[in-house]
Amino acid sequence: MAQARDCRWEIDGLTLTGLEWGPPDGTPVLALHGWMDHAASFRELAPRLTGCRVVALDLSGQGLSGHRAPHATYNIWDDLPQIAELLDRLDWADCVLMGHSRGANISALFAAAMPERVRALISLDSLAPQPAGEDAVATLRAFVEQTRARKARPHRSFPTREAYLRRRVQKGNSAAVSEALADRALEETPEGFRMRGDPRLFASSAIKLTRPQVEGVLRAIRCPVLNIWAEGSALRARPAALDVARLGAELIADYEMMELPGDHHFHLAPEAAGPMADAILGFLARRLAA
Repeated sequence: MAQARDCRWEIDGLTLTGLEWGPPDGTPVLALHGWMDHAASFRELAPRLTGCRVVALDLSGQGLSGHRAPHATYNIWDDLPQIAELLDRLDWADCVLMGHSRGANISALFAAAMPERVRALISLDSLAPQPAGEDAVATLRAFVEQTRARKARPHRSFPTREAYLRRRVQKGNSAAVSEALADRALEETPEGFRMRGDPRLFASSAIKLTRPQVEGVLRAIRCPVLNIWAEGSALRARPAALDVARLGAELIADYEMMELPGDHHFHLAPEAAGPMADAILGFLARRLAA
């Protein structure tokens, strides 16, 4: 596999980092990872996207990127201004936006808000935020309480790297996925290995989008969308996720959906990354050449 190149930017007082693959003049692809993952989650898929320049970002508070200020938050829309600035820094008028899980939800919001900057959207094992079903006031209370509690808690640590790997496997990740994500997720300290991710990412959002708002986001997406779901994903089995996929088919003018074998991190599995790359390249060839 092609070696990734390290990237680093200073945007809005935040240090943002990432990984890059492909030729400088390739089709621009900005990749956004899932919750508590990082840019290396695209290390199997990105090199297979031949002819593309793939820049995978460590979203704020994750991977090697800096944490937001103590008074700031990690709602899914908080990264949008920095994404727009990053496109400027890369000198990309627009790009193919590719997101996995939480990164797919962030990508949908960006594509809806800034349609002129997204020429195609690739959504992996998600499409958009699932509509809120709970009371908004209860959500706000959880946001306040959980944010304060998480900010006060130390970062989770493990005595050894192997202990972290075992924990991820216990949580349902394969050994290969756990290994692939370990280095960028952990920081070695004299006491062991500390997770880099900001603990505030575990807190509730301040507000969650209602069904009419999610419908508005999907309706506002103007670019072609390829929505790839993992057949064995627990997320895919949720009724709310199925509902969002149905809404995508109804409300997005140019929408394709497909399923591939694998679990939630299927894009990190070599046996799935090849067929996934073929599907993405075929989709881009059909849609962007039109």
